[in-house]
Amino acid sequence: MSRNYNNLKKIKSLCYLTLGGSLSYQFIYFKKDFNGYYDNVLKPLSQRLDPELAHKIGVSAIKYGLFPTENFEDPKILKTKLLKYELSNPIGIAAGFDKHGDAVTGLRNIGFSIIEIGSVTPEPQPGNPKPRVFRLPEDSAVINRYGFNSEGRDEVYKKIENIDKSVIEGGILGINLGKNKNSDDAVQDYSLGIQKFHDVADYFVINVSSPNTPGLRSLQNKEELAKLLSGINKTLNDLSGKRPPLLLKLAPDLSLEEMKDVVSVISKKDTRVDGLIISNTTIDRSSLINQEHSNEAGGLSGKPLTNKSTEMIKTIYKLTKGNIPIIGVGGVFTGQDAYEKILAGASVVQIYTALIYHGPQVVTKIKSELAELLIRDGYTNVSMAVGKGVK
Repeated sequence: MSRNYNNLKKIKSLCYLTLGGSLSYQFIYFKKDFNGYYDNVLKPLSQRLDPELAHKIGVSAIKYGLFPTENFEDPKILKTKLLKYELSNPIGIAAGFDKHGDAVTGLRNIGFSIIEIGSVTPEPQPGNPKPRVFRLPEDSAVINRYGFNSEGRDEVYKKIENIDKSVIEGGILGINLGKNKNSDDAVQDYSLGIQKFHDVADYFVINVSSPNTPGLRSLQNKEELAKLLSGINKTLNDLSGKRPPLLLKLAPDLSLEEMKDVVSVISKKDTRVDGLIISNTTIDRSSLINQEHSNEAGGLSGKPLTNKSTEMIKTIYKLTKGNIPIIGVGGVFTGQDAYEKILAGASVVQIYTALIYHGPQVVTKIKSELAELLIRDGYTNVSMAVGKGVK
């Protein structure tokens, strides 16, 4: 009996020793070579998790600083200007990643200069039933039908009202606004968001292009859009103090005539916007390899959107004669992808799906590749390259 007990103690000690050694090795590996650790350990693990759970864990990891702060100083060539703001680089995180404003500081720390949170709705709502997020790894894509799941404007405001802006120096905070699913008054919904966040937002985004809220995309129609933007501009003009810039986020599935209608609306004083975000997710499934999830309802993001969004940026840049700043979004995975959107007319770009598939280190990778391309082609800053690929 005594011998068995001693053997059991030895086995337990050996187990503890093995576990301790394994954990120590993981910690050292994480600290010494985060990129390798992410690619070889964290990425495979995250891809085995439910996509929505992995998303939540990723936001929390960034929020609590579990990923190392970016060890990359933005070179001068990446400095640029968007709207009235000077930025240290032209790379932002698109809305949809940090929906509730949990990780603003952490996102700046991993290298983003534009942190856009939301979409935020006036009242809390759960969004669409689960499952509502699907990976398409063969296509480097994601389909989501979250449906504006939001904690509501009051809860989100509590999280960001006391953010020290010096912490995100060289960067800006955008608030992407959505309407509640059961609301019949879009102007009021967006206006409530503006009134709540105007003292903390560096810019607002009116999201009328998500495919996951019934009837939302109809707000891009000429008459509906004019009515909506007229009401929102009145709200902005009635604000005390500063008027934050207003941007409109468009769907990539608009026809040329629909794009022309949008441009005609936003070019008028009473229905103007200060910038455009091109583009949201697409409902087009024509180029997908993955067949398991290709028929899932929702918006498709990632590489299948790369060329589609870039071509739309080019078209809108031509239609607006380059007079309205554009944030380019959709399938940006490399510095080349970012560069092509800038040449097409985007002042800055945002990423989302690339972060999901490649982790925080993709931010530095895109920036360093973009800097090399700008140097190669003789540009001294990002602004010089904007629209240079448009003929």
